[in-house]
Amino acid sequence: MAVNRKISAASARAHTRKSKQSSFHLPSGLLKKLSLVLFMGLIAWAYQAIQPPPPKICGSPNGPPVTAPRISLRDGRHLAYKEHGVPKDIAKYKIIFVHGIDCCRHDALALSQELAEELGVYLVSFDRAGYGESDPNPKRTVKSTALDIEELADQLGLGSKFYVIGLSMGGQVVWTCLKYIPHRLAGAALICPVVNYWWSGFPANLSHEAYKEQLAADQWAVRVAHYAPWLMYWWNTQKLFPPSNVIAHNPAILSPTDKKLLHSNFQARQFYEAQIRQQGDDVTVHLDMIIGFGSWDFSPLDLENPFPNNEGSVHLWHGDHDLMVPVSLQRYIAKKLPWIHYHEVPAAGHLFAHGNGYSDAIIKALLLGEK
Repeated sequence: MAVNRKISAASARAHTRKSKQSSFHLPSGLLKKLSLVLFMGLIAWAYQAIQPPPPKICGSPNGPPVTAPRISLRDGRHLAYKEHGVPKDIAKYKIIFVHGIDCCRHDALALSQELAEELGVYLVSFDRAGYGESDPNPKRTVKSTALDIEELADQLGLGSKFYVIGLSMGGQVVWTCLKYIPHRLAGAALICPVVNYWWSGFPANLSHEAYKEQLAADQWAVRVAHYAPWLMYWWNTQKLFPPSNVIAHNPAILSPTDKKLLHSNFQARQFYEAQIRQQGDDVTVHLDMIIGFGSWDFSPLDLENPFPNNEGSVHLWHGDHDLMVPVSLQRYIAKKLPWIHYHEVPAAGHLFAHGNGYSDAIIKALLLGEK
């Protein structure tokens, strides 16, 4: 009997412990609510992580100052510009220069004053929307910069026709000028223009091989820009994966000749380096990538000759040692569009136009047809 009483007491204590343990179990309804709260918290955190800070508009309270001459566009935005060469009132040739990614109006083609005076050349460079001292364009599209260029020409009184020259991402903008405002162009030059790997018309194997020529980080950055543009800010600011080498200023994407040119121009560039992204990365370099590698409503490979009567010409320049834009794709474009005058520069990188007198050579070829 004593044994039975001990067993009963032990059983009772075990039952009591089990009862106490079971009392800590959460009701299923409460557990679901907590899971939902946790999930919503993670969603809110992720949303915050991918949201860029608002831009700092030039001339606004606590924003950067306005120091450059600017025009006011129809939509209320301002466009900052810089003039070079001879005064436009006496110029025979009027050129609008379009800068590349992570650059500004100060990065214009280095037109020599001797050539400007000899030929009567006026060149104006401008800050593309969001860069330097030009207001960001929240509605920026593939077409909008071409329309900004047309309005800049009208407000500066450049006449019914003018020339356009674009370098790198600015060269890509020139394709849009040939599509949307060809009637305003007297001629065009594209220098190492950025290529969108998703443009129709490229053979799949050629486009794929060129895409693989990029460093792995740039392959991923371009893929994000195309397929998940809403992640662009997060991708280039997070620490888990390497961001775009272009945006991160990684010298690995520069050829040896590019590095020399960059070094020789280092002090001059320091003067305005801080101005380039002063309004925010998301309205400048991030948006450049989203538009440049996004879905276009046309392909440059389908363009027709804008000068069928030889009243103007289009020139495409590219270095065969360009590590940023594969030369193979430019060769294919030139073959596909035989009306383009293609100039391939041996042993030259992406920045070749800033050295060795190439600026004057490019301008002479465009204005005079010189080889």
